[in-house]
Amino acid sequence: METVLDNEIIIDRIEKALNSIRPYLEADGGNVKVLEVTSDKVVRLELVGACGSCPMSTMTFKAGLEEAILKAVPEITRVEAVNLTPAF
Repeated sequence: METVLDNEIIIDRIEKALNSIRPYLEADGGNVKVLEVTSDKVVRLELVGACGSCPMSTMTFKAGLEEAILKAVPEITRVEAVNLTPAF
């Protein structure tokens, strides 16, 4: 059974992974926010600032954010972004 403390530790590890990517997002006027970690270990993210409307957000998400989280926190089963902008 997962406790609140376990979830806080997982979120802390996710934030540390994201902190390795944040300087690049911030340089372009964006950032990322962890919305939740579900009971089945799915991380839901929101891209904010310029990242929320960037046509490259899908690539940033897949090659940067998702990869960093899955590498640093292997118990995460999936990473989702709630507001990816489709590239046209």
